[in-house]
Amino acid sequence: MDGVTTYRIGEAAELLGVSVDTVRRWVDAGRLAAARDDHGHRSIGGADLAGFARSLADEPDPGARRSSARNRLRGIVTAITRDSVMAQVDIQAGPFRVVSLMSREAVDELGLEVGSPAVAVIKSTTVVVERGDADK
Repeated sequence: MDGVTTYRIGEAAELLGVSVDTVRRWVDAGRLAAARDDHGHRSIGGADLAGFARSLADEPDPGARRSSARNRLRGIVTAITRDSVMAQVDIQAGPFRVVSLMSREAVDELGLEVGSPAVAVIKSTTVVVERGDADK
């Protein structure tokens, strides 16, 4: 399999932002294809994992509003810093920290507080992409 990227179950779980047990359940249920190597360890082809990740993104969140923004990160509010006009809201979405600057009025109207569930909706014309593996 030279040149073909494969991932172990733990790596796939990290990339998808879920537990190893969740990935194992998906594999056992046939939702995600995996093969066993000579040592009996399961591995997932990069293309298969990418397709599965796309399918997860296509599953609508219950109660989600219709929007042209495709990047939605569900998380929990971990901090809010307010002044008289603006507020900074920190959201932990899986392993990612998302920081949003918005009006204080918007924070108050949404009823956001530390511990509230929140969805960061990202719509941007500029996205910086870095290679995920520093070795290559």
